[in-house]
Amino acid sequence: MPRFIPYHAVSFSSEEQIKRAREFYELFNRRRTVRDYSSQPVSAELLKTLIRTAGTAPSGANKQPWRFVVVTDPALKHEIRIAAEKEERENYEHRMPQEWLDDLAALGTDWHKEFLEIAPALIVVFSIDYEKEGEVTRKNYYVKESVGIAVGFLLLAIHNAGLVSLTHTPSPMGFLQRILKRPVNEKPYLLIPIGYPAERVMVPDIQRKPLDQISIWK
Repeated sequence: MPRFIPYHAVSFSSEEQIKRAREFYELFNRRRTVRDYSSQPVSAELLKTLIRTAGTAPSGANKQPWRFVVVTDPALKHEIRIAAEKEERENYEHRMPQEWLDDLAALGTDWHKEFLEIAPALIVVFSIDYEKEGEVTRKNYYVKESVGIAVGFLLLAIHNAGLVSLTHTPSPMGFLQRILKRPVNEKPYLLIPIGYPAERVMVPDIQRKPLDQISIWK
C-alpha cells in the first residue's frame, strides 16, 4: 500500500494572491538570456541550492529522471566549448535552413560560444530514460516532459538568485555524454551556462507576446 502524509497548504487572501502573483510575474518578466559573463565565481553552496530547487519539480510516476552535472573545471569547460563550436559551426554553415539563420540573425548569435569558458559554471542537464538495478531495468515515464519542467524550475531559481543563464542546445549533443563520461541511459538534454553578467552587458531588444496571443478563455 502507498504511504501518504498530510499536505499543509499555504493560505492567502485573494488580494494577497494577486499581489504575490504580480510580483512573481514582474520579477521573472525581467529575466533575459545573457551571453556575456563575468568570471566572478558562483559558490558551490548556491549551485547546490539551485539544483535542489530543480529537483522539486513534478515528474512522471515520481521517477525524477534527471541528472545535473556541474562543470567548473577550466579544462573541461574548454573541451566542451571546442566540441560545441565544432557542431555549431557545422549548423550555421551547412545544416540550418536560411529561414532559421534569418531568425537567429535578429538575436546576433553565431557559432562562436566563448561563454562556455567564461561563465564560472556550466550545468549540463541529462535525461534518464531508464535505471539499472543489477539485472533489473526500470523504465522512466514522460521523461522529456519531466526534465523540461525541472529545467524551468532551475531557470527561475537562477534568476531569483540574481544570476544569469542561457539555454544552449548544440546539436547533436552526444559529445557531452562522452566528455562527461555519463552512462548510456543518460542523454544530454540542455547545456546551461550560469554566472553573473559582464559589465554593461547588452541583450537583444525583444518583446514578449501579450496575454491575448498566448491564452484562450472559454
